[in-house]
Amino acid sequence: MVRPKKHLGQHFLTDHSIANRIVDSLNVPSGATVMEIGPGTGILTGSLLEKDIRLVPVEIDHESVVFLKQKWPILEKRIIEADVLKMDLTKHITGPFHVIGNFPYNISSQIFFRVLEYRQQVPTVVCMIQKEVANRIASPPGSKEYGILSVLLQAYYDIAYLFTVKPGSFFPPPKVTSGVIRLTRNSTSSLPCNEKLFVKVVKTTFNQRRKMIRNSIKSILLNLDSESELLSKRPEQLGVDEFVELTNWLESQQTAEL
Repeated sequence: MVRPKKHLGQHFLTDHSIANRIVDSLNVPSGATVMEIGPGTGILTGSLLEKDIRLVPVEIDHESVVFLKQKWPILEKRIIEADVLKMDLTKHITGPFHVIGNFPYNISSQIFFRVLEYRQQVPTVVCMIQKEVANRIASPPGSKEYGILSVLLQAYYDIAYLFTVKPGSFFPPPKVTSGVIRLTRNSTSSLPCNEKLFVKVVKTTFNQRRKMIRNSIKSILLNLDSESELLSKRPEQLGVDEFVELTNWLESQQTAEL
């Protein structure tokens, strides 16, 4: 049996009914490529192998890789022993691929930023993460949980909170409750604004979320004479469209300054 490693944030799911429920939530077409991030002891893997898909597991833990290959010899040439945060995914997968996994809590946000990097190739993500983070990502504008990841992911994905998983379903049990969410790519191929500046605006404003936007974006634009209504709001009050509007306004002001 694989020993759970604290430094990798490993909490292995042990409830097969929940595993099947997570896999069934992915609901991808026959023959689709599915990347499983961090299979661990393979409770999702076993259910995924029953589906008519091309499964590509990515696992950083060598002990888990050895275990999975022994349990399912079919994985010998499929499993990738690598850090998903650092690897070049296009070296292993061409075309679209779906993502599934029980994401380690300590790197879940970083995984979502990787998903955003490959958003043109990733139609669907189903994952289990800390419930607090799941709520944050799925939260609408105006809520206390709404934040950077909420805006950036909701710009390109429709997000559904599916169900909650209690600590007793894992070994070792985590100190927090988990939540399962599904991200489904929306029709936005690109935002109608400078996307690099959009990300900067979202991060800058939420890093000072208690301030009015007028005060938090001074690091981007010093001259704020405008009476734009957006400037008098706080970032959690703005949806994706308003952040696009703010980004376009900022870029026009920067151009005028030049």
